Amino acid sequence: MQKSELLSWLNDQYQKWEALLVQIGEARMDQPGVNGSWSAKDTVAHLTGWNRRLVDCLQAALHGQPEPPPPWPAHLQSDDDVNAWIYQANRDRSVRDVLDETDQVFQQLVAAIEGLPDDARIERVDPAYYLVWIGDQRFIASEFFDHFRDDHEPDIRAWMAQDALP
Repeated sequence: MQKSELLSWLNDQYQKWEALLVQIGEARMDQPGVNGSWSAKDTVAHLTGWNRRLVDCLQAALHGQPEPPPPWPAHLQSDDDVNAWIYQANRDRSVRDVLDETDQVFQQLVAAIEGLPDDARIERVDPAYYLVWIGDQRFIASEFFDHFRDDHEPDIRAWMAQDALP
């Protein structure tokens, strides 16, 4: 697979993501109830936190550096503990700040994919699951959208329907 195919898919998915965020609207992003007590903003921050980790690891591999430490405290081992930390770290941030960070991290992912060496291998495992290999290191380049689609989109859509959003 070519980088251009992965980049096209990522950009297409991001346009759909942005359209959903516009549909929700910034004014409603702080409303709880999307996923338990989480708001749409909390979900966006959660996804961005994990995407930042992917970008940091991918960038390190591109520069021949060891895997960097995660942005959360090293003693946090379970996904639930990490998710709680991401929530606490972002809950008082403005919606605009969280959305801007999401865009920034996505642009960093795109730049990392554009900077892949010629010998990097890109695989499409199924129609919407992309792996990038740099040497023997594997990165799930589609993780942001895979995780959103599988674990969070149904909650957001149900919340939107319940709240009678357009």
